[in-house]
Amino acid sequence: MNPPAEALRHRLSPEPFALTFLEVRESWHRLLPLLLMVVYSISRWPALWPKEWASFSAAYALAFCAGVYFPKRTVWWLPLGCFFCTDAVLNLFYYKASLFTPYMALNYVMYAFLIWFGRQHSPHSSFLRLLCGGLLGAAIFYFVTNTAAWIQNPQYPKTLAGWVQALTVGIPGWPPTWTFFRNTLLSGGLFTGLFVGAMKLTASEEEEEEETPAEEPEENKA
Repeated sequence: MNPPAEALRHRLSPEPFALTFLEVRESWHRLLPLLLMVVYSISRWPALWPKEWASFSAAYALAFCAGVYFPKRTVWWLPLGCFFCTDAVLNLFYYKASLFTPYMALNYVMYAFLIWFGRQHSPHSSFLRLLCGGLLGAAIFYFVTNTAAWIQNPQYPKTLAGWVQALTVGIPGWPPTWTFFRNTLLSGGLFTGLFVGAMKLTASEEEEEEETPAEEPEENKA
């Protein structure tokens, strides 16, 4: 006796496999923010990079992408908490410094700005727009923090030339500050591009369908 047509169709249907594949994609989609924080924590370890690449960090991308992708309940405390924990570990066990320094306060203000800036974008924004947003946020971070260093450091003349010096060559005996700008842009662009690309590749099909308007039935087009 031949099995009913409906049962045969269900047996041959690829739906169970498709459902499993979607579940894997959605699980990976949820794990990506946590993965980015792990990458950030690893990238903070000073011995990982040569001295001239010490400012190469995923922090700028994490803050910006957190604003774009993290849910409201974690968008602030999760990235800022990750920043504080890594700073505390490095200050206490590597640099042998105070748990919290005044310089860190400005960094956290700028991290909060990057999160806010990311929230002005949408996960459905184009890859190019989000990449440019990450680069712009990293550039603003550099200019603000280096301007603050120019104001606070007595070795910089409080003139336009001194400000340009703080943004380009820095203080003699230290790596030129333009290398920090280079590292800030490279790391901000690289990690933003990787994170946004991974999020878009693993976006659920349901989200894609929401963006595509349903086609009208053929009989209604006549």
